[in-house]
Amino acid sequence: VTSEVVDQVYNEYIGNAEDRAQVRDGLLDAIGDPLFVLSAIEVARYHRDAGNPVYFYEFQHRPSSATGVVPEFVKADHTDEIAFVFGKPFLAGDV
Repeated sequence: VTSEVVDQVYNEYIGNAEDRAQVRDGLLDAIGDPLFVLSAIEVARYHRDAGNPVYFYEFQHRPSSATGVVPEFVKADHTDEIAFVFGKPFLAGDV
């Protein structure tokens, strides 16, 4: 990795941060984008190219069950949308 690439990544995600919380959020985005977003876009493109309809969304509603369990800066965690999309009956039992 060249210093130019490092500078570009830094400027994109952290460069304009004004406080520690913005640095944290930028770092989380810098980690999450290549791990989750880019791979999801790639899979969506494969499905699109195969002629299938593709829908892409970002769920950000913080569920009330997160209170006291995850830090306040976390909007929604992976799979939090399941209860909202399919309903709470799917969460019965040991989940």
